[in-house]
Amino acid sequence: MQSTPTASELPILQLLWDQGPLTVREVHDALSAEKEVVYTTILKTMQVMLERGFLKREQQGRGHLYSAAIARETTQDKLLDTFLDRTFGGSVKGLVMRALGNHRASPKELEELKALIDDMQTEEQ
Repeated sequence: MQSTPTASELPILQLLWDQGPLTVREVHDALSAEKEVVYTTILKTMQVMLERGFLKREQQGRGHLYSAAIARETTQDKLLDTFLDRTFGGSVKGLVMRALGNHRASPKELEELKALIDDMQTEEQ
């Protein structure tokens, strides 16, 4: 089973999922807009991610374009499962109650949640 991305790898994956293939320079520039990061740190992190199978690389002229080699949804599922198990002892109710208690859901979000619960209950019957 493939491991999950680290906290420092996730912003790189988010960027590649959102924007598609990018060079190391483009990733560095985008991440630097949010907080100061060193180019060589981004380069090394992306090289490690390539070795771990999280990224793909293709030659483009004298440089390389990197893209995500793992799916966003699959990664989110793995991270959520790990978080749920470690933080809430596997309790979905605990997670949802904490999230709804700490963050205000919009009326639209609440309706979508109700519809999801209704669908899940219908499928179980």
